[in-house]
Amino acid sequence: MAVPSPLLRRSGAAFLARHLRTVPRADLLIGLTVIGLGTLEAFTVATEHGATETPELWWIGQALVTGVLVWFRRKAPVAVFILMILAQYAWHRQGYESCQTWQLASLLIVFHTIAAELPVKPGLAWAVTGILVFDSGAVDHRWLPLDEVIFLTVVFGAAYLTGLAVHVYATRARRLAAHAVQLERDRERQAAEAVAQERTRIARELHDVVAHSVSMMVMQAGVLRRMGSPHEDMLLGIERMGREAVDELRVMLGALRMPLDEAIPQPGLDLLSGTVTTLVSSGLRISLDVVGDPVRLPPGLDLSAYRIAQEALTNAVKHGGESEITITITYHDDHIELEVLDGGGGAPSELSTGNGLVGMRERAALFGGGFEAGPRPEGGFRVHASLPISHQEVFADERIK
Repeated sequence: MAVPSPLLRRSGAAFLARHLRTVPRADLLIGLTVIGLGTLEAFTVATEHGATETPELWWIGQALVTGVLVWFRRKAPVAVFILMILAQYAWHRQGYESCQTWQLASLLIVFHTIAAELPVKPGLAWAVTGILVFDSGAVDHRWLPLDEVIFLTVVFGAAYLTGLAVHVYATRARRLAAHAVQLERDRERQAAEAVAQERTRIARELHDVVAHSVSMMVMQAGVLRRMGSPHEDMLLGIERMGREAVDELRVMLGALRMPLDEAIPQPGLDLLSGTVTTLVSSGLRISLDVVGDPVRLPPGLDLSAYRIAQEALTNAVKHGGESEITITITYHDDHIELEVLDGGGGAPSELSTGNGLVGMRERAALFGGGFEAGPRPEGGFRVHASLPISHQEVFADERIK
């Protein structure tokens, strides 16, 4: 006999290890029990089943094969079902009229498994086929008496029904679990929608009441200052602080209107170079130019500028084909300009991330900026945004070197 190669032995060991991890431990215990009972009967009651002597050692091999089949029954229920019937056929072909206890128990287990593991219709078809095979005497090679037919029908049918009950219970449990998951998702979605609606309501009330009142104060202070009031410096300070308060309030209102995941600290334009580098490494032709001295922007303005550039870049990559994409960020004393150019075809109004041209325009308008987007005369698409730097005097000393 040829000795298996080390590779084959390792492959078999690996397969066995995977099976041990994926098959429930209860199946292994049932298979070992079948092997144990078969071995015990081989050494004790072999002659009672028609054997010439006790022990009947070849029965141990048969018990071992049957135990392995029972162990694998969940992995391939139909194959195991057929093999068990064939094994019983081979048993009776040896001249034995009665089956052993562990054989009957194994047959009941596989009838149960057919119902528990398969859908109802194919499971019922296999079970009925198996019962008819046994009742017809095809396995025993003899016509069975009526009482034996009734006995086999009852025991195999009962085994099938217990498996069917397990199948129905498991299906219902899975359905209830899926329903519970869906309910939890719906609850979280409704909670998020309620929070978003409340945030929008708060933003609207702040805008209608506070922003309007502060704007009126700034206007009245400006009127008094231009009328030649002796407190011109004080009125000028009131105007400046009022405008700053309105700008900060606009940023806060924008954050309230943003999705929750954008209301927390977010990346700014300093991360745009990393995004470009990642896309360039994948084979795209993208260049990033920064003109002027970068300044540290207020968080809300920095986020909106980054989102506009990110959205425009995503659109250019999607619709620009293999053309070169140019991103230009220009820092002026009082505003910042963003421009994204590509040489591909025009872009639709809805862009890949869901915000689209409307979203970019709203982000620019939030800070009193301008936004333009459209096809270029020479071909391709252009996105341009101009955003005022309202707090230049506050952040001028925080240059990004």
